[in-house]
Amino acid sequence: MISSSDLCDQMDKILVSACLLGKPVRYHGRGKPLDHDLIMRWHLEGRLVSICPEVIAGFPTPRPPAEIANGANGNDVLDKTATIHEFNGGDVTSMFLKGAEIALKTAQKNKCKFALLTDGSPSCGSTYVYDGSFNNSKIAGLGVVTALLNRHGIEVYSEKHINELAGRLV
Repeated sequence: MISSSDLCDQMDKILVSACLLGKPVRYHGRGKPLDHDLIMRWHLEGRLVSICPEVIAGFPTPRPPAEIANGANGNDVLDKTATIHEFNGGDVTSMFLKGAEIALKTAQKNKCKFALLTDGSPSCGSTYVYDGSFNNSKIAGLGVVTALLNRHGIEVYSEKHINELAGRLV
């Protein structure tokens, strides 16, 4: 007989942005709750592993907004050809890299094959990030956490692509 814990161990785990679960961890001190039936179902199934890479790296909440500089993206940050700066000019690249490493270790420890992360964030963006001008200008690209997870075979989806993620789960 298969126990419920064995069944839970066989289900794909999902690393999920804590803000999408309503936790007030975003730069402005609020969450970005994703009101979707799949979130509740996955929570009840024990699939979700909640994380905020920026908070676990040591950023306070609230904190100054930050963007990847000069129209670059998370892959550039990982390759050390780009930096991440706060609105006030402070270079916070090392803390974002620390958050990405902790997110990767958390995903690996929990055997997450997938992630559902907040789009647009310099950490979690999966289809776009902001261009570094702090003028609300978006560019196609990845955040640093998404780039690192992808490099390690973890598929990342934005909140807008939750149904696509659902189709990939076992």
